[in-house]
Amino acid sequence: MSDTSDLIEQLRGAVGPANVLTDGDLTAWEQDWRRRSRGKALAVVRPADTQQVAQVVKLCAASGTAIVPQGGNTGLAVGSIPDASGTQVLLSLQRLNTIRGIDAHNLTMTAEAGCVLQTLQEAAEKAGFLFPLSLAAEGSCTIGGNLATNAGGTQVLRYGNARDLCLGLEVVTPQGEVWQGTSGLRKDNTGYDLRDLLIGSEGTLGIITAATLKLYPLPAARLTAWAAVPSLDQAVTLLGLAHKHLGSGLTGFEVMGRFALGLVAKHFPDMRIPFADDESVPYCVLLENSDSESEEHARARFEALLETAFEDGCVTDAVVAESIAQAHQLWHVRESIPLAQAEEGPNIKHDISVVVSRIPDFVRDTDALLLREYPGARLVNFGHLGDGNLHYNVQAPADSDPAAFMREHEDRINTLVYDAVETFEGSFSAEHGVGSLKIGKLEKHKPQVALDMMRAIKRGLDPLNILNPGRVLRT
Repeated sequence: MSDTSDLIEQLRGAVGPANVLTDGDLTAWEQDWRRRSRGKALAVVRPADTQQVAQVVKLCAASGTAIVPQGGNTGLAVGSIPDASGTQVLLSLQRLNTIRGIDAHNLTMTAEAGCVLQTLQEAAEKAGFLFPLSLAAEGSCTIGGNLATNAGGTQVLRYGNARDLCLGLEVVTPQGEVWQGTSGLRKDNTGYDLRDLLIGSEGTLGIITAATLKLYPLPAARLTAWAAVPSLDQAVTLLGLAHKHLGSGLTGFEVMGRFALGLVAKHFPDMRIPFADDESVPYCVLLENSDSESEEHARARFEALLETAFEDGCVTDAVVAESIAQAHQLWHVRESIPLAQAEEGPNIKHDISVVVSRIPDFVRDTDALLLREYPGARLVNFGHLGDGNLHYNVQAPADSDPAAFMREHEDRINTLVYDAVETFEGSFSAEHGVGSLKIGKLEKHKPQVALDMMRAIKRGLDPLNILNPGRVLRT
């Protein structure tokens, strides 16, 4: 029996024969969400609990076999599928899907890594609490993957990224040991913060199997407004007014360019998009106000904000959702932009961040740069203006072949955009991570001293380099 066959038999013994998949259609695990890349796994292994994860890791470590951890496989940086070698074990955590408990007095929830984000949101709400992490893939992404990539989403402005919402982790180390760190303490100053180190490490330092997460009281009211703004500069002005008038009640502030919304109108014509027919509106902003008192209080604060914004000229028109259904419709428009882009054809995506005050200048300069070099290119600009994160994407000219445009020009366009981001002292990856897609960009744009420190951490924790090799860092 070959070493590979021996390992597969050992894995079957650890998790059960039905949970070690080596043939049939493995597309769901081997292909990334955007269908940009397809790998080949030695086996897809589906453990049921933390101890089974630890046993799988020990077996793979003993044989020197690399492991690729995977949650919902909704990532955008090609960081959770195997390479093409057929030698890596794909470790799916989807069966670890138990909510272990909610501590109402501590305002925490402890859940296993394979829990779908929407399931956690619903469980928290049923218990009378809010778990505020929210993103477009919440119906299929898992909390383990959210933490492994330090996911962001639409409520970062108020509640922070996934790292800010986590109090503790349970982790299987590259040696197959289990670190129990899910105590739920808000203060624990005993040495290095291993939790924050592991969050965002994309499965390269340890495998997250469970987490203790922060909960918040449900707001008494949540109102949504859609505002037309005459420029990005005025959108930033509106953000400042929103901070002043709403304070911590400002839980969402999204900006959407006219072309991005035009794609939604084109491909989803049944959607009602405010001001879609007004060609004088270059940008729209979606604001959310969560109020701890009442809907009347929330509406009064919203109306005061919009009145000031109209007087200052940073808003030219606005609508406030009159019901939860209307609010959902407005958010659905925003969340449909990536789907509309996909319907339009392949596009070059950028997940960048720049200090909020410099975003208008970044967009002006980079728009001009791209259009000089690629006349007719269509710029799909939208994202989380409240926390400085833009999805600054490039669609092929209308009269060109999108796939050919992407093949021929993606590298050059990425270079132009990321160099511009560096000029503005921003980040080329705000919330999607590095994965395998952006390793070269990390090496180019990250200071050497930072790269050296990161490699030292990787070597120290995973000296055999078996956890997600070739992701984030070249070691």
